Amino acid sequence: MVTHPIPGKKMLMNKDDQFEAGLALRRIMFGPGGSDEQIDNATDLTEAMQEFVTRECFGGTWQREGLTNRERSLITVGMLLALGRSHEIRIHMRGALANGASIEELREVVLQSVMYCGIPAGMEGIRTLVEIAAEDAK
Repeated sequence: MVTHPIPGKKMLMNKDDQFEAGLALRRIMFGPGGSDEQIDNATDLTEAMQEFVTRECFGGTWQREGLTNRERSLITVGMLLALGRSHEIRIHMRGALANGASIEELREVVLQSVMYCGIPAGMEGIRTLVEIAAEDAK
């Protein structure tokens, strides 16, 4: 393995076509902070996770036919609301917008989550969505 120029960091070496497809999608959805910076700043502890997420999640599952990336994003937001993953909810709401979902569609996902996940999940989602809408209005 090639040594990273920053001590304690590694360079991901298994950058096959599936990895590159996943990285390209991460760039679209999350920008450089959620793609290249995550890869470039991978350490001995985080390298395997970054490689797995990029290749298997975004280069594999997200590349399948049957659902658009917009649809996958809306589903993902709903699942993250159900799981109460507030940090990931914000990231994936932003990704959903990058994939063509609207604020109104995200609101409907949040409202749907109230019925199946409870009011706390819905409140977390609506707070996050209000913050994102306010940031985008600036």
